[in-house]
Amino acid sequence: MPQRHATIACAAAAAVGALALSLLPGTASARSADAAPTAAETMSVADTSPAVLAAMQRDLGLSSPGQAKERLANEAEAGALAGRLQQSLGRDFAGAWVSGAESSTLTVATSDRSELAKIKATGAKAKLAAHTLAELEGAKAALDRAAVKNGSSAVPIWAVDVRSNTVVVQAVKPAAAQKLIAASGVARDLVSVKTIAESPRPLYDIRGGDAYYMGSGGRCSVGFAVTRGTTEGFATAGHCGRAGTTTSGFNQVSQGTFQASTFPGRDTAWVAANSNWKATPYVKGQGQNVQVAGSTQSAVGASICRSGSTTGWHCGTVTRHNTSVTYPEGTISGVTETTVCAEPGDSGGSYISGSQAQGVTSGGSGDCRTGGTTFHQPINPLIQGYGLTLKTNDDGGPGPGPGEGTWAAGTVYNAGDTVTYNGSTYRCLQPHQAQPGWDPVSAPALWEQA
Repeated sequence: MPQRHATIACAAAAAVGALALSLLPGTASARSADAAPTAAETMSVADTSPAVLAAMQRDLGLSSPGQAKERLANEAEAGALAGRLQQSLGRDFAGAWVSGAESSTLTVATSDRSELAKIKATGAKAKLAAHTLAELEGAKAALDRAAVKNGSSAVPIWAVDVRSNTVVVQAVKPAAAQKLIAASGVARDLVSVKTIAESPRPLYDIRGGDAYYMGSGGRCSVGFAVTRGTTEGFATAGHCGRAGTTTSGFNQVSQGTFQASTFPGRDTAWVAANSNWKATPYVKGQGQNVQVAGSTQSAVGASICRSGSTTGWHCGTVTRHNTSVTYPEGTISGVTETTVCAEPGDSGGSYISGSQAQGVTSGGSGDCRTGGTTFHQPINPLIQGYGLTLKTNDDGGPGPGPGEGTWAAGTVYNAGDTVTYNGSTYRCLQPHQAQPGWDPVSAPALWEQA
């Protein structure tokens, strides 16, 4: 194991305290050569691009690149612990989030008072909640159904908010929000309403890493390089083009064709490139490329950065997952809300936490001078829906090769999914697309034995 990985694991243990100790028995320096990798090592925190660290330092008010890397290490360990607790608490689980400058505090909520001591024993902070995550997601689904006939651009956003233990409905006109809630039949104690000044809009003119141009006019951004069998291409936003739309690259050279696109409903698409282009495991950084190592979804409160052709690198935090947003063209569901700013010219581009791909830019409000809110389409449902494989680093990460069982590299797994591997059954802890070396034995941050 490279020494820089051990250093980060040690830093995480110091910052997270008891939380990390439940994941890291002993110090990093005392670990044997065959010990299972830590979550921070699995997520390749030590290899995070200096450009990402610098942007995190600037936008999150951190004192140094070291503090940014410490935060990423803590978030990796917290995500693994939160996944274990979610499985342990079962239907009583009410959500989890990180907080603090270094994300050193993990809070886990439960609706069962008797489970509080169990949570605290892991080193996490425990919170008693009135509603389970399943109840909140059910209420959010009811709002989604009601919006089909009663949706309005005056009520552009609603999402499960684990920190307030409600479904937050954001509206330009509060009366319109009340109408949608009434039509959904959702109990009022499950919902809170927030008034906002501006509705989000698709950011058509954006690039995440490199710009590309649609044959029908307009410019968007490459999200992440992907493959489908022997075909190479990239994931991007659905509102950028329809199936059959041709593209040219940042250099105006013929590039490829949209193979599939969904918008509204979702904001997903992928482009198959021609032989002039080759997929690489990189996102265009500020001065250097940023390497993508995987697609493990970050927790609420975690740091996240975006690369765009208009505004460059900007960072913020994850506000809410499973958000619905109404644009003038219609409602999209399942996006993630963040505090990262964006401006026209950034659509379709890359959101990344450390080295982990998060999603492609959909839309937002505000700008990078006064601040704003943005939404991205999570990458795992996108690649799963189109049968794509995220292009990652060539060495595949630590751990042994494929074993016997149902686990398979390239498969998208969600929390709670079970697989067999070398004669044992394992349960997924965090959403991700499996990579070589991320098998259940080698990646305890992602899997636990069932």
